[in-house]
Amino acid sequence: MRSVSHRLVSVLLTLLGLLFLTFVIGRVMPLDPVLSIVGPDADRSTYNQVRQQLGLDRPLVVQFGYYLRDLSQGDLGKALLTGHPVRDDLARVLPATVELATLAIVIGTLVGVPLGVYAATRRGRLGDHVVRLVSLFGHSTPIFWFGMMGLLVFYAWLGWAGGTGRVDLAFDGLVSPVTGLLLVDSAMAGEWEVFASALRFIALPAGILGLHAVAYISRMTRSFMLAQLSQEYVLTARVKGLSETAVVWRHAFRNILVQLLTIVALSYGGLLEGAVLIETVFGWPGFGQYLTSSLLLGDMNAVMGSVLVVGVVFVALNLLSDALYQVFDPRTRP
Repeated sequence: MRSVSHRLVSVLLTLLGLLFLTFVIGRVMPLDPVLSIVGPDADRSTYNQVRQQLGLDRPLVVQFGYYLRDLSQGDLGKALLTGHPVRDDLARVLPATVELATLAIVIGTLVGVPLGVYAATRRGRLGDHVVRLVSLFGHSTPIFWFGMMGLLVFYAWLGWAGGTGRVDLAFDGLVSPVTGLLLVDSAMAGEWEVFASALRFIALPAGILGLHAVAYISRMTRSFMLAQLSQEYVLTARVKGLSETAVVWRHAFRNILVQLLTIVALSYGGLLEGAVLIETVFGWPGFGQYLTSSLLLGDMNAVMGSVLVVGVVFVALNLLSDALYQVFDPRTRP
């Protein structure tokens, strides 16, 4: 019980520190949210009136206190960009990013893990060098370049991809949102033409995000597997006559499963947070594009709400990783 209390306090302090740091940075930014509302031609009295309404004339600590008070009531404020409550905006844009990142992490895991295992079992040989080269290329190449090249090749030249947006304009708004995940909602509604169109639009951005996940996951899988394949129990298993497949997958891979769960969970959080560039390139109406537009406008209510979501996601994924550690590795149980 005490460990749970300590964990809860740690989580709250982490989120509080993240919010305060973001709040301070937002207040010292050169962007002025008042000018975004009244415009550069407004007179001084109008400017001061709006500034007072937003509470920007109060001391920084007082402003932060008022923000925490509203936050405790579930109020994230109104967004300057849309005029809607930030909470409603986030509920609208998050599902699109979750759908994109989920498909990307599935691709990254299903491709990256086997590639990492393959490279580890062929250390120093051609297959290992190829996998490491692919991993290096995928990790070091800017994702916006991948996005632009993908649009050029698969959309403009070959016509395979759907281009920018989330679905063809002919199907936009045809399916009522239930989960917010367009693939899921269209399948539930039996609108298979909408499903096919949504799949065509999401395939390319998810594949590009997935390539970055493949690069990281395959590299970490290779590293973990190399450490296990050098252990004595692997040599013993081979001496006993076990097949190489059994040695690799039944024994060595099982011992890296817990570490891989953490890597995949953190990669998923990184995809949720780091989809900003790919959403901008593909005009994807998700969380990343919303955060970017809010930053450029100096809309700190929207930025603070977005930062809070990112913080909660990472904390939740860390807690999930710890829980999975205890499920798959009894030695970590208290």
